[in-house]
Amino acid sequence: MARAAVAFLGALCLGAAAPAPLVPLPSQPAGVPFPTRDWAVAALPKGVDAKALEPSLSVVDHALPHLGQTRAVIIVQGGQLVAERYMPGFDARTRLISWSMAKSVTHALVGIAVRKGLVQIDKPMGNARWAAGDRRAAITWRQWMNMVDGQEYREIGFSDPTRNDASLMLFGPGRLDVAAFAAALPLAYEPGAHWNYNSAGVNLIADALGGVFAPGADATERRVRVRDTLARELFEPLGMLSAQPEFDATGTFAGSAFLYATARDWARFGLFYLRDGVWDGRRILPEGWVDFARTKTPADNCNSYGALWWTTPEDGPGRPHYTVLAGGPKDAFAAQGFEGQLIVVVPSKDLVVVRLGLLADDRGWKDLGDWLQDIVGRFPDVHP
Repeated sequence: MARAAVAFLGALCLGAAAPAPLVPLPSQPAGVPFPTRDWAVAALPKGVDAKALEPSLSVVDHALPHLGQTRAVIIVQGGQLVAERYMPGFDARTRLISWSMAKSVTHALVGIAVRKGLVQIDKPMGNARWAAGDRRAAITWRQWMNMVDGQEYREIGFSDPTRNDASLMLFGPGRLDVAAFAAALPLAYEPGAHWNYNSAGVNLIADALGGVFAPGADATERRVRVRDTLARELFEPLGMLSAQPEFDATGTFAGSAFLYATARDWARFGLFYLRDGVWDGRRILPEGWVDFARTKTPADNCNSYGALWWTTPEDGPGRPHYTVLAGGPKDAFAAQGFEGQLIVVVPSKDLVVVRLGLLADDRGWKDLGDWLQDIVGRFPDVHP
């Protein structure tokens, strides 16, 4: 895609101070093949003490207080798999659920639509359920992805499932038509100014993508065409052959939460973003699209979120929500899901860390952050 066609990506925060320069995304080292078929396996890099790292890898051996079950751990450095562990009963063939890591896959699917010229992210996304003049119809794709849409949505901090909109949408009255549930939510803020974590908005994005890739299709055809687009444009080129997206009864991809894949395939997805949306010489995402994901949302009340990916704040533990790498590196960004699903990407270290499992309780996020900090801190920076 021509540079002019994606120039909008350089103006992520119109009217705001320019964001800090991003650490460049590293290229695949010469002689290291992309893991489209099999992962290149290597020893830990020089300077990483295998004995000191072992306690962080052995968390798979049994459930731990707070941290719970760590079912899979993968570390990729320099494009090569340097560590891989599984809890008994799980292995490299086990598909594990994404939960909200699926949001980052939805980000990739929007990028594919942009590359094809089917979506302009600074245009209103809209929804057929909104009448003419409805303020929600003017919210742009970018605002939905930055989660500054202004919708009244409750998830983080609402443990009661009868008051938690994610539970109601995915397992309650909204489960058969997630987009209808999401479209019914009113506005609580003027769009563009206030950040609020919004899984419903991501399902509205997925619904809109169904219209982009399968205009006028019925539920069955819509499901088939979106699934085939994901496979043809993303999963097959990357070798993510285990990836299994889930759809509701209307044929909408449940892009906020429901995608299954093996730990190795989640690591492929992390490497794909580390390589700027380019895989083995083929540009799959538009130039600048990964930078959009890892640039802070424009809302002043949030410093730990970009566009369907979590970011690392310049200072503090994260606002309004804790981030798992509060201690840095500051260039790290992450796909993150319920119960501690993680794909952490660190450009300065050419590093991807995947953790899949089941946290024991709410304190588990703090323990997970400490665990992750120990792993990432043991890897040296990689200089071009």
